[in-house]
Amino acid sequence: MAEFVTVAKESDLSPGQSMCVIVKGRKVALFNVDGTVYAINDTCSHAEASLSEGELDGHVVTCPRHGARFDVRTGKALSLPAWAPVDTYEVKVENGEIKVAL
Repeated sequence: MAEFVTVAKESDLSPGQSMCVIVKGRKVALFNVDGTVYAINDTCSHAEASLSEGELDGHVVTCPRHGARFDVRTGKALSLPAWAPVDTYEVKVENGEIKVAL
């Protein structure tokens, strides 16, 4: 069974926003898409860039370095120069806390 770790308060991440948190030594990007929180690896699979600093448009985040796009629901790379997906992580929100399992 996955172990969930509290990483932020629900009030820290409004719809349309993103943030980077550290979970067990890993950088994880959180995205709030219309009230649903998604978690993916914060590092672009193409280059060392923080996806949480990218522009979020619906379910798609654009890497701020070279413009690769990723679906925050699945981690799938949607455009070059990235071709490899990024890891996704299970998220749950309980009692106003965002929790992530690696």
